[in-house]
Amino acid sequence: MKMFDPTTQRTGPPRLQLAPRPASLHGLRLGLVDNRKVNSATILEKIADRLAEKHGTRVSVRDVKRSPSHEIDGKAVAALKRDADLVISGVGD
Repeated sequence: MKMFDPTTQRTGPPRLQLAPRPASLHGLRLGLVDNRKVNSATILEKIADRLAEKHGTRVSVRDVKRSPSHEIDGKAVAALKRDADLVISGVGD
């Protein structure tokens, strides 16, 4: 029997660069990505409605994943990059 140790040694801080945060949400174009979990679409729409009321945002891109475990395709990523200032990916349940 072979045993595998899945742990690793951390070599430093993670090399992840976050996108810069906008100074204001006023008038931003939203991208919504529904991951198909229960209530995901409902939650996304409620968030979008509240952001629109409070900050004047508008939904410019909507996408639905094939399943929660799948990524969105390259065409959808390109549309989000081109047509949205802020993207919210829905998580339901």
